[in-house]
Amino acid sequence: MRNKVKRRFRHLMRERMVLLPPGSLVVVRALPNAGDADHAQLARDLDAALQRLLGGGAR
Repeated sequence: MRNKVKRRFRHLMRERMVLLPPGSLVVVRALPNAGDADHAQLARDLDAALQRLLGGGAR
């Protein structure tokens, strides 16, 4: 399950790398219930986290 979630996040991040400033380092930590989430939910959660990280959302 851990590797499945890791592969999903790598795929999702690959599509979003252009949003980050050059040289950025990002660590994505999945909580235990991430294994039960579908691809769309992981994408929504990742987008929300990146939006907060980049200063585009409420904290």
